[in-house]
Amino acid sequence: MTVANMWFDPICPWAWITSRWLLEVEQVRDVQVRFHVMSLSMLNAGRTGLPEWYQKFLSRGWGPVRLAIAAEQKHGNDILRDLYTALGTRIHHGKAPVDRDLYVEVLTELGLATELADAAETADHDPALLASHHAGMDPVGDEVGTPVIHTPGPDGRSIAFFGPVVTPTPRGEAAGKLWDGVLLVSGTDGFFELKRTRTRSPSFE
Repeated sequence: MTVANMWFDPICPWAWITSRWLLEVEQVRDVQVRFHVMSLSMLNAGRTGLPEWYQKFLSRGWGPVRLAIAAEQKHGNDILRDLYTALGTRIHHGKAPVDRDLYVEVLTELGLATELADAAETADHDPALLASHHAGMDPVGDEVGTPVIHTPGPDGRSIAFFGPVVTPTPRGEAAGKLWDGVLLVSGTDGFFELKRTRTRSPSFE
């Protein structure tokens, strides 16, 4: 069984699609996915010259990651799978506002104490968020965002990479084949980048 560790920010649509792809991969390959929290707001803190729309996007990003890390601190890493699914489904499919009502609804669905929603408004768990963020991002550098995946390479040592950025979500064996290809290229010594201009918006089919 191969463990694929993915770092996500709940508000990122591309990370959401990649996460759903990884869940498809679990069905067709001997892979177990474990989710971890990173923060685009933290990653871009202090950066200048960002477009106004992206600054607004980042300003609403603190609450979800703070909620997620607080839930992980209280209930363990396994809670992130269901919490991310509940948040992402509402944010990306339901276009729900990212606010306290969203957090309370998600916590209620998962049977968690709604008082956890308070964590979204404070920096109490930011040291844990920072640690989780750096655990995911340091191996890939600060020139990328999310999704980030860490998994064992061909020699058993961990490989870390940004991506894949794909839309819509590959399903079934198509998901497995993409996983095989991603492992092949990312596990090649000295391989750094494949990229082309995105010509589609995120599709949540």
